[in-house]
Amino acid sequence: MPRVSHFDIPSDNPERAQKFYKEVFNWKFEKWDGPMDYWMINTGSEEEPGINGGLSKRIPGQIGITNTITVPSIDEFSKKIIDKGGQIIVPKMAIPKVGWFSQCTDTEMNTFGIIEMDSKAE
Repeated sequence: MPRVSHFDIPSDNPERAQKFYKEVFNWKFEKWDGPMDYWMINTGSEEEPGINGGLSKRIPGQIGITNTITVPSIDEFSKKIIDKGGQIIVPKMAIPKVGWFSQCTDTEMNTFGIIEMDSKAE
């Protein structure tokens, strides 16, 4: 069963947002070594329930935190989403050396991401 595996926080000012989450929740941030400015967020010990996330500069129009669900096949789940009344708002794209990502909406216009892990994605 696919589960929420990651969250993404959009930010107008990444430094300010990091300061907020560090001071409030003691979360740890590490700059991602990828093709865009992105910070990986460690929210706690692996022994505790929960997920980690990331923080990036806000894309115009992006509102709220986005949860990402790991799926075995992004193509299969994109079709299921469309067939059941959802929409694909960001088509399948590679996150180099991580996997294939797409951003979607459900029938209530809530945004979420799906990701198929694939270290060969380019």
